[in-house]
Amino acid sequence: MINQSSLYLRGLLLSLTLSLAGCASLVSSAASNFSDNLSAAVLNQNDPQTVRDGAPSYLLLLDSFIEGNPENPDVLAAAAQLYASYGAVFATEPGRSARLTERARSYGGKALCLSFAPSCNWREMDFEAFEQTLDELKPRNAEYLLAYSVASLAWIRAHSDDWNALAELPHMEAMLTRYLDIGEPTAAASVYSYLGILATLRPPALGGKPEEGRAYFERAVELTGGADLGVKLEFARGYARLMYDRDLHDRLLQEVLAADPVVDGFTLTNVLAQQDAAALLESADDYF
Repeated sequence: MINQSSLYLRGLLLSLTLSLAGCASLVSSAASNFSDNLSAAVLNQNDPQTVRDGAPSYLLLLDSFIEGNPENPDVLAAAAQLYASYGAVFATEPGRSARLTERARSYGGKALCLSFAPSCNWREMDFEAFEQTLDELKPRNAEYLLAYSVASLAWIRAHSDDWNALAELPHMEAMLTRYLDIGEPTAAASVYSYLGILATLRPPALGGKPEEGRAYFERAVELTGGADLGVKLEFARGYARLMYDRDLHDRLLQEVLAADPVVDGFTLTNVLAQQDAAALLESADDYF
């Protein structure tokens, strides 16, 4: 079951800011600069409540763009990422999270379908046929693939009591692995962390791959130079708890709490990671 409060947090918040920047193709150069500045301001915000309160305005703004241009994959991808981010991170009421992430997935699926026709039929394909189409994805499809992947991960989290949703986890792993081949290197750390989460959602007896997950998390830590505290948080939550490694669990979380959260581009995610790290340490005696 996927019940962690901040699952996909780090990458989703990155996607939130990317989605704001995604509006840039729709507007003037001046508005584009505003969008870039707004993205930076979100990532450097140390008060999550401010982001929680402000983001819904942009959900409606993106909906209005889609109403006016429903076949634009850039707009759809931007909306998918922002809806996924908000629905997974800030919508704490389960029904609301389910609705928001359902819309995110719908937008992301349409964006990818417009960019990459074989994906239009993915839900009707068996896994082998689906996997074969991934080889046809090109770098021009990468941002839409990531938007759909992020939205689908958020949707799965919101529907974690549905085994049909959980059955899609191998598809997510395959898509994210393909993204590493064709996507932007700047997103690689987030993708490795996603893969680490996916590999450690289940124990080995149920198909989990904890040692692969550990390698993914360690690669994500390496790529960020430790600046993104959310990676260590998910490493502790996903791998260390799954393997009942108390020493690793506590070391990672203590490193998160001891770090200065104010890092350009990571402040918001770091503040949220420290909140969750404190809660995990407090519950450790009951868990281990």
